[in-house]
Amino acid sequence: MRNDIDLRQLKLRYGIVGRDEALDEALSTAVQVARTDLSVLIQGESGVGKEVIPRIIHDNSLRKNKRYIAINCGSIPEGTIDSELFGHEKGAFTSAIGEHEGYFGAADGGTLFLDEVGELPLSTQARLLRVLETGEYIRVGSNEPRHTNARIVAATNVDIPSAIREGRFREDLYYRLCTINIKLPPLRDRHGDAVLLFKKFALDTAAKYNIPEPIRLTTKAEEVVNHYKWPGNIRQLLNVTEQLNILSQERSITPEVLAKLGIVPNSDEDTSIAPIATGKSNTGGHDYENEIKWLARAVMELRNEVNELKAIVQADVPQKTTPLPPAIKTSPTPPATFTVTSRTVQPTEENQARPVEEEIQTAEEIVEDENLNLFEMEKRNIIKALQRSHYRRKAAAEDLGISERTLYRKIKDYGIEE
Repeated sequence: MRNDIDLRQLKLRYGIVGRDEALDEALSTAVQVARTDLSVLIQGESGVGKEVIPRIIHDNSLRKNKRYIAINCGSIPEGTIDSELFGHEKGAFTSAIGEHEGYFGAADGGTLFLDEVGELPLSTQARLLRVLETGEYIRVGSNEPRHTNARIVAATNVDIPSAIREGRFREDLYYRLCTINIKLPPLRDRHGDAVLLFKKFALDTAAKYNIPEPIRLTTKAEEVVNHYKWPGNIRQLLNVTEQLNILSQERSITPEVLAKLGIVPNSDEDTSIAPIATGKSNTGGHDYENEIKWLARAVMELRNEVNELKAIVQADVPQKTTPLPPAIKTSPTPPATFTVTSRTVQPTEENQARPVEEEIQTAEEIVEDENLNLFEMEKRNIIKALQRSHYRRKAAAEDLGISERTLYRKIKDYGIEE
């Protein structure tokens, strides 16, 4: 407890469960900064509950009687995000049949929460920077500056310093957003809080669906829950608890029951999301994005090996000379052996007859085919996800583990018909 802030009452009001010091520090900071107009950036992994912090800030501010608007920047298609945020004039584009106020206009005097701000396009980031610096913005299709007194609170699970280095996020916007930085700890670092949350979710689910007896963890199962890494954080824990509470025949949850859902103690290096059972198979989960990244690394390794082979072969190929007269006989040269990254290539009768340049070209075509296969695999996975979700983009994006805006862009890039 800091500066007479009653964290116990605060947690009761917002349904927050946990005793972790880092969590308490984040809540205290949120209350302290609430009465100012400073911009706040909330950082933390996906599923840690970042959305509760801006609500606390707004409710404890002088703006509490004004509007509070929360939007997910990653769910708005790139082509319409400027119009959604800043509004547009009638006739600004084909479907603009009337004026649109935009979120900045609607939140004037209140609080605007920009979740997944790291997903904003660079052009929109420039517009947002102007609003933060001057309070002014311009609607799409207009030249007239407008003013807003909205207080900006942003959140992201993106590693912003890395995004800045890669040119995906403006450094000046980061420092302007990050006047106050609040970091929420991942669930794996909140020692003992996972079991407390499990119990709360079990009671909440039982009350919501009129379940006579909520599930409970055995002592050994509590140890498993506490030592599991929970890569999906609180959101993953909630999903697991609801699933067990509704589907499990046994009300006493043992480590064996948890293991069927992939909830087992992890090593320190293992932070991959365990697959959630669908009722038919416990191995139905699939991390498409990680698979694509793994295939990309494999293709790059193959490309490097081909380049090394090309350099060695070119170094060993003799320079062209004038052909010898037919009467002069030369002794045959023994076959050469080329070694590339611990692999030995022994020329056979078939490939001895082929020019060295043709061998190299064939290897490069293999690499190119692998690249094409990689993109075809991603396209196929996107189509399957759309089919599974009956072409609901939001559900398909969650299935693929990407934002809805990213999915929208990939659908356009691949020319996928919906």
